[in-house]
Amino acid sequence: MILETMLTDWMRKVFSGVLEGTPIEPGRVVVVATADGAFGDYQCNAAMGLARVARRKPVEIASLVKERIDAARSDFLERVEVAGPGFLNLYLRTDWLVEILDQIAVDVRHGVPRVGEGRTVLIDYSSPNVAKPMHIGHIRSTVIGNALDRCYRYLGYRVIADNHIGDWGTQFGILILGYRNFLDRDALRDHPIEELERLYVKSYEQARQSTEWMDQARQELVKLQAGDPENRRLWAEFIQLSLAEFETIYRRLDVKFDLIRGESYYHDQLAPMLARVMEAGIARESEGALVAFLEEEKLPPAIVRKSDGAFNYAATDVATVLSRVAEFNPDRIVYVTDERQQLHFKQFFAICRRLGVTVQLEHVWFGLMRLPEGTFSTRQGNVIKLDRLLDEAEARAAALVKELTPEMEPERQTQVARAVGIGAVKYADLSQNPQSLVTFSWDKALSMNGNSAPYLQYAYARMASLRDKYRERFPTGKPETFPLQMTEPVERVLALALVRFPETLIRAVESSKPSLLADYLYNLAGTYSTFYQNVPVLKAAEGVRESRVRLGGAVADVLRTGLNLLGIEAPERI
Repeated sequence: MILETMLTDWMRKVFSGVLEGTPIEPGRVVVVATADGAFGDYQCNAAMGLARVARRKPVEIASLVKERIDAARSDFLERVEVAGPGFLNLYLRTDWLVEILDQIAVDVRHGVPRVGEGRTVLIDYSSPNVAKPMHIGHIRSTVIGNALDRCYRYLGYRVIADNHIGDWGTQFGILILGYRNFLDRDALRDHPIEELERLYVKSYEQARQSTEWMDQARQELVKLQAGDPENRRLWAEFIQLSLAEFETIYRRLDVKFDLIRGESYYHDQLAPMLARVMEAGIARESEGALVAFLEEEKLPPAIVRKSDGAFNYAATDVATVLSRVAEFNPDRIVYVTDERQQLHFKQFFAICRRLGVTVQLEHVWFGLMRLPEGTFSTRQGNVIKLDRLLDEAEARAAALVKELTPEMEPERQTQVARAVGIGAVKYADLSQNPQSLVTFSWDKALSMNGNSAPYLQYAYARMASLRDKYRERFPTGKPETFPLQMTEPVERVLALALVRFPETLIRAVESSKPSLLADYLYNLAGTYSTFYQNVPVLKAAEGVRESRVRLGGAVADVLRTGLNLLGIEAPERI
């Protein structure tokens, strides 16, 4: 059950009855969870928005709604209050809340419906370039994209996770020339991607100093594009070495893709796409280039084909959409890239719509990540390779784990350190609004007290420990056979938080903000901490004790599930 949806549907019917004859547009009556329990469990502010169309004061409309609700005597509502100029505060019945929680506590999906069943979403994320090592700049696309990937799947969608790698373009002529002139075979064997990057940089520097070298690089590119066997072999080797290197990173991050296709996969579809664009009158020649003019969309022109006959990213991306639509017939295609590409996506989305593409195209853009001393810059030499960042995370986490549980066996410490370290890096990103600029700090990422993965992981480990202690002290006890009881206010707050998990997850997906789920988990863990510190559990009387063990178990299960949806492991011990 999604409480917000159920309450919204119900409240719309109440408003329609009260304002009979008044047109009420969809979306004008919405019920949302309150941020402060002092103002009820849920709130509806529709009377404010409907006052003008109904020609009545908001407080008058709200009072009529309250009268109708009171007369109906709902089986799920304790009471409704009119507040301020016309706000409606809704208080759920505690016994009804317990019934719902009872269902969620035994449901492996925690009450989350498969709202996406029968629908397909393709998510394009990570997308590193061939022959270049992944660096910290790739972490946001990879982590945000994977969290959305996991959440969509949990909601029942058919998900196609596509790693659209950069494996085509002018850089390969430069790289091939560098490979032939500067290759260190031992370095290629031991550190292939770093060696390929070195070759590219050295060849590029040579090209800047010599027009003859640049002309040779262009010739190598032309040969590659024409299908020259040797250049194709080298190009394929670069891709194979890069994919192997990328895969080591993805395994560490527990990220998997359904497709790994580069730009080259769609190369043969560029000419047919161009024909469609011209036939539809979307683009015309301008100074030798083929340009799509997008005045209707209030966007600047987009070059589809350069004056030298080469295709650019706009052309490749349009061809990619057409291919994806034909092959997978998705309901939605989601792209996860940084904020600098916003205009590009608006332009090629507009071209796709003019071509008749009706699938929902969404650009989930995110702010850049920086160090406390400033943004990452290749020129400044402070770009951090992603594998080294993860190494550092695991090393720092290992020190933390040894401090917390020095008695833990070394092998287990290593496993937990990996989960804590990788989780810390992911959560430092996911806990932020995707569109905000993220300043990465080790102290914040690995904090045991703040909004961090280690804090949540430790909270889960404490919950798991409590269940273990119950089994030790009461080996014949069966908490699941006892009814849930809400004898303390904090228990009710926990129950309300648990039944809001489905609506939170759905909202996080609909808004493409995993940070909403992270916020929910942090607040859930904080509420549980208040409960644990102020309410006796194992020392409570029989019945109350089992109810609280069940409640804590439900919190632990939701916390573990939520962390897993963010791609973060929840160890039983830390």
